[in-house]
Amino acid sequence: MRKLLLASAAAVSLSLAAATPALGQSSPHSWTANVGLFSNYLFRGVSQTAADPALQGGFDYAYAAGPVNIYAGTWGSNVSWLEDAGLYTGSSLELDFYGGVNGKFGQSDFGWDAGIIYYYYTGDKVAGAVSPNTTELYGALSWKWFSVKYSYALSDYFGLRDLNNSKTDGTWYLDLKAKYDVPNTGFSVFGHYGITEAEGTYAPGLDPSYHDWNIGGSYTVQSTVFKGTELGAYYSDTTSIDRAVYTNPQGKDLAKGTFVVYVKKTF
Repeated sequence: MRKLLLASAAAVSLSLAAATPALGQSSPHSWTANVGLFSNYLFRGVSQTAADPALQGGFDYAYAAGPVNIYAGTWGSNVSWLEDAGLYTGSSLELDFYGGVNGKFGQSDFGWDAGIIYYYYTGDKVAGAVSPNTTELYGALSWKWFSVKYSYALSDYFGLRDLNNSKTDGTWYLDLKAKYDVPNTGFSVFGHYGITEAEGTYAPGLDPSYHDWNIGGSYTVQSTVFKGTELGAYYSDTTSIDRAVYTNPQGKDLAKGTFVVYVKKTF
């Protein structure tokens, strides 16, 4: 069976900017932008750049509609996995487009989020390759420092087909996260555990289902000049995994344990 690589995007994190005052009233509209440099582009524990650095960034819009926020945005990063696997030519960019609604349950610390995301890859497919472009629905619940998010593929999962060449829509991902901001310091600690469950039938040793986890910390600069700049580092690894699926044709294990360092800025 041909070795297939899974791609994904960084989990969408929408930060609502403070509304801009207008004629004595706060505007319901807000815009944010972000840009970051990462030593490796990992998502769901798998490198999308063959352990090379990634430049990433995006834009978000939000509208405060009473008790809920309606949002939309786009995000992009350089990638190499499609060309490395011989599935695409001229493919070096991932673009994500997403939108949804979020809010809180009354005045409590419990929140919710629901939306849709489309992962698009530039370049040209080689003959016989399945399109890696993927659509997922997602829903999330949160409480203070904790969140749980469920994503469900409506299309082939990043070009994956099973042993019988059947479609892999229905593949899902469960994302458990915790993040604690140390009061009045700018420091945060965070951790994550994820489960990928691939739809379909696979040969022994070639099942793309697996678990991933990470743990790390960050510091957000508080000074005026570089205010909002985040410096961070974390360690990521995978478990319950058939490594042949995530080893590229160049022999590199894309899902092995690794450290990532990054710097990013939100505007």
